[in-house]
Amino acid sequence: MEIQKFQADVIVIGAGLSGLVAAAEMTSVGLKVIVVDQENSQNWGGQAHWSFGGLFLVDSPEQRHLGVRDSFDLAWSDWLGSAQFNRMDDQDSWAYQWAQKYVEFAAGEKRTWIADHGIELTPVVGWAERGDGRAQGHGNSVPRFHICWGTGTGVSEPFVRHAVQAQLAGKLHFLNRCKVTSLLVDAGQVIGCRGQALVADASPRGVASSRRVIGEFEVKAEATLITTGGIGGNHELVRKFWPERLGNPPKRMLTGVPAYVDGSGLDIAERAGARLVNRDRMWHYTEGVHNWDPIWPGHGIRILPGPSSLWIDAQGKRLPAPGIPGHDTIGTLKILRTGPKASQFDHSWFVLNQRIIEKEFALSGSEQNPDITERNKQAVIKDRIFGSGAPKPVSDFLKYGEDFLTADTLEELTEKMNASAPEAFIDSKELREQIEARDRQVANPFSKDAQIQSIRNARRYIGDRLMRVVSPRPILDGKSGPLIAVKLHTLTRKSLGGIQTDLSGRALKSDGTALTGLYAAGEASGFGGGGMHGYNALEGTFLGGCLFSGRETGRGIVRDLGI
Repeated sequence: MEIQKFQADVIVIGAGLSGLVAAAEMTSVGLKVIVVDQENSQNWGGQAHWSFGGLFLVDSPEQRHLGVRDSFDLAWSDWLGSAQFNRMDDQDSWAYQWAQKYVEFAAGEKRTWIADHGIELTPVVGWAERGDGRAQGHGNSVPRFHICWGTGTGVSEPFVRHAVQAQLAGKLHFLNRCKVTSLLVDAGQVIGCRGQALVADASPRGVASSRRVIGEFEVKAEATLITTGGIGGNHELVRKFWPERLGNPPKRMLTGVPAYVDGSGLDIAERAGARLVNRDRMWHYTEGVHNWDPIWPGHGIRILPGPSSLWIDAQGKRLPAPGIPGHDTIGTLKILRTGPKASQFDHSWFVLNQRIIEKEFALSGSEQNPDITERNKQAVIKDRIFGSGAPKPVSDFLKYGEDFLTADTLEELTEKMNASAPEAFIDSKELREQIEARDRQVANPFSKDAQIQSIRNARRYIGDRLMRVVSPRPILDGKSGPLIAVKLHTLTRKSLGGIQTDLSGRALKSDGTALTGLYAAGEASGFGGGGMHGYNALEGTFLGGCLFSGRETGRGIVRDLGI
């Protein structure tokens, strides 16, 4: 079988957001770049296309307009409380430096830089990861989740357009349907990559494509950049690196990323001599539901919940704090996977009513937010601020989603829950006692219940009061529409560890020196340094991490090549 051979200044392995950002930096100064990707052109932009389009910014005009006072000092304190870096002499040494540079970027030039690249922000600033209740613990002290017009497409498309323009100018070439299987190493230096040419496949974006091999290829360059993402689509690897501190991994999980997010790029980097660190740090959501209209295998959608739903385990026991919707992703995952009874099952439940779901349920993903994705500003105002009823995507899940149950009485709802999950039994009397105890806490403007305290705190913020959080009322008041139960599953998503890199994006070896010729960015590098988030993320930092690590690594390659 003849090997097709190519030559460039730089190879970018992976046509996702971080790879395209880096390519933009490099082609802008005249470097010739080849972007290699195993999928077709419809997948350019990678996972970013499917995202909600949230960006972490600090002390932005949007925050100030909504009365939010933020600062680098507060954001950095929040980041350290969330990251909990504890491997400073080794695996976290570069991760910490990347984290500090990223928060400085978010508090400084990021707002101007994204605008210069055609990314437009909505006026909405969400409050993601509201925290574990400790001033020095995990979470955002203030709202920082800035939503982009176009959702994830509004972040990725400017860089896709730049790549297309660079291609037309002869500065960039795409090798689509080419799967890299190994790096070329000569005298300890990475000089390119080799792989398999796959059969042409016109499958829509995100759909699992053919793996049939029709040829081989080889590309040589002075620099090779890996931007292939993490392991979220490979449940075998997720289970392999699942940390003991989070108990046992679920037997059944949903998948929040396409099948091509399989960890193969990490494997080829490691085989070439790069060091992988912090692989036990992951970011998987606990509010996953089956997509009633799936695109990839096991496709799950994450609910972005407001704080009012009651969260119970598979047997109907209310989760303790920080197991409150929207507060602490990993803390809640730990409760569900280490509790002696909760961990026996792979699901939990939200219990709520129609009034709560209409205002407090959003669904992650560009396709689940057509008004923002299509930049329909009138529809956003009409439906999300002044509208009645649940947004259409949420209504569709209520109608078609297998995890959504409705009933007029709690006893009927409990019966449906038990039928949906016969392996676990929920006693309707005990569930009623817990809901009524919660409901009694809303009778006064003060409360000892952490969840009710959080709801009242959230409504002090105008953004939540207008669009996100209902005023506290009893779930069982009989006036707020039918009762609803939503069955929740673990949804695989992000790798927080990866290839250890220095501040120029150079891949490092186990002895701490650079593996000459090899670089990494995006999720493949743990978004920089092998894990800049530490153990937890503040949200809006995955897209932002791709933007920042792609930019810095692209500029690092330019410097190293003497341009």
